[in-house]
Amino acid sequence: MDKFESQRVMSGTQGEIWIEGKYMAEVTAFNAEIKLIKEEVNQVKTMFKQYKVVGCEGTGNVKMNHVSSYFINLMADNIRKGRQTVVTIRAKLDDPDAIGREEVIIRDATFDKLTLMDWEAKKLTEDDYDFTFTDFEVPVTAVA
Repeated sequence: MDKFESQRVMSGTQGEIWIEGKYMAEVTAFNAEIKLIKEEVNQVKTMFKQYKVVGCEGTGNVKMNHVSSYFINLMADNIRKGRQTVVTIRAKLDDPDAIGREEVIIRDATFDKLTLMDWEAKKLTEDDYDFTFTDFEVPVTAVA
């Protein structure tokens, strides 16, 4: 593709996620990223800092319209028993105007909190959950 075509820009409106195989139609935003953990490498005769990657950290966030007690049902019993809730999240962005689609499978995801209740008069309710993860897979990538 030699020329930029604005209709090819992917729209987040076409995004979807599944948590533990359950389709989450109420999702409004999703983010997952990997931060590289680096150590500084010192060297003589150079003014620039140099780095070596020594690890990585997976983090993300999911926002949804609050329509059910999904997260309470998913995590409450494990929290009371001192167990960690570990899930698989599949996210897909498939805009019909774009070239190809993008998909990622997040493995070993654990949420950072459980909101029991959060509301305010004259405002829509929303679930907002940060998570960490330890593995991922990219089964389909965008066509270049």
